[in-house]
Amino acid sequence: MMRVLHFSVATLLILAANLFSLPVHAQIPVPEIGVVVMHGKGGNPNAWVIDLAQALEFEGYRVANLEMPWSKRRHYEVDVKVAENEVTAALDALRAKGAKKVFVAGHSQGGWFALHYGGQQIVDGLIAIAPGGQVDSPPFRRELGSHVGRAKSMIDEGRGNEKATFADYESSRGTNSITTSAAIYFSWFDPDGTQTSSVSKKVKPGIPVLYIAPTRDYPGLKGRKHGDFGGLPKNPLTRMYEPESSHLEAPAASSKEIIRWIGEVTR
Repeated sequence: MMRVLHFSVATLLILAANLFSLPVHAQIPVPEIGVVVMHGKGGNPNAWVIDLAQALEFEGYRVANLEMPWSKRRHYEVDVKVAENEVTAALDALRAKGAKKVFVAGHSQGGWFALHYGGQQIVDGLIAIAPGGQVDSPPFRRELGSHVGRAKSMIDEGRGNEKATFADYESSRGTNSITTSAAIYFSWFDPDGTQTSSVSKKVKPGIPVLYIAPTRDYPGLKGRKHGDFGGLPKNPLTRMYEPESSHLEAPAASSKEIIRWIGEVTR
């Protein structure tokens, strides 16, 4: 037997007030959302980006937390184009699982690569967290110039597929050795190539960007944040967010703002 519930007018008014006080994203159905997350140079999916990935999953998003070619384990064993394809494959897998809106997020070198990817493919938004790794910057040219020159010479001699020991550079740790082919190395570190200061200017028009610049970032990245951000195509949803954090802590410190911004973009 069905029970009929009776509510007073006052109770109904309270229920209505509570309904309309819910967050906007709870009132308006939003599409399924997928996010690719990429770690920084020498990192891995279980280090500084793990808290962000877990926060996104807790929110209900579909997340692909990738290990990219610049991880400590992989040591640039594939070139830039293959790395792009890895991100595309992850996005396709998220779409196959029901994601209708997809975002690419990255930390440090991953953040710069996210912007690079946005110059190659259409996505619904990019999240660049303390982005860095512009190989045409003075420190990279100074520290890696001889290695880039040697890789180019090997390619010109027809030895592009030959492996050798080269160097990578990170402002906080200096240089370290990596072993890969000359062609692969050159694809990542060519100062006239794809991973340069021009990346932000090449993001496809219409793609909004959340550019995260932590207040205690490395001095070099703090110094270039306005130039890099200013190079992005104009978009009413593009934002700069400056969390009170260090470079390494930025993904976790920005997780709430990232979720808020994704909600704004997909509203």
